[in-house]
Amino acid sequence: MQVRPLGDRVLVKMVEEQQRTQSGIYIPDTAKDKPQTGVVVAVGDGEDVKVKEGQRVLFAKFAGTEIKIDNEEHLILSSEDILAIVE
Repeated sequence: MQVRPLGDRVLVKMVEEQQRTQSGIYIPDTAKDKPQTGVVVAVGDGEDVKVKEGQRVLFAKFAGTEIKIDNEEHLILSSEDILAIVE
């Protein structure tokens, strides 16, 4: 399935990093917060969009609308909800 965001919206695939404590214990998925980083999959045709496909971005904690595409978690965000580009 292909999704193309409209206007200044951005489709982001959420990236979950495996977390563990300093002593080496892995934190289970149920105890983790929602990830705040992701990779831009598609960009709308709005003029105010400043990110490109393939860039890794940091976004606001409760931003966007969660959707599943091919059993993978994605977010549709407004470009205003993107806080930074991670390099």
